[in-house]
Amino acid sequence: MAESHVSDELWEEFHAVVNMTSRELADWMVVEASDGGTAVAPDSPELEVGEQVVQILGKRRTDLTPDDVDTMRHVVEQVRTIRGDEPEPEAYDDDVRRVLMSFGHDPLKPSQG
Repeated sequence: MAESHVSDELWEEFHAVVNMTSRELADWMVVEASDGGTAVAPDSPELEVGEQVVQILGKRRTDLTPDDVDTMRHVVEQVRTIRGDEPEPEAYDDDVRRVLMSFGHDPLKPSQG
């Protein structure tokens, strides 16, 4: 099996922006998918990414695939684009919060750093 190489920077950034546990994210996605009139459609790309994030969170760094690394980069880029460089908890409108949470980032959760 080809081992994918995740840079220390990407590994740390991913785990900094993904501030939900795999269980929190999985539970949230179940609720979100069953809640008909939400910002994130049940078959949306965001929820697909969320499912990939749950899988990545359950893996050791050495078990990541090149697709996992691509997903990690995508999540970091998306969250940083939406949030900017402001790490402090901030109340966004509900739609924006739901999109961020589909990437495993709860903007209302205090940072651990």
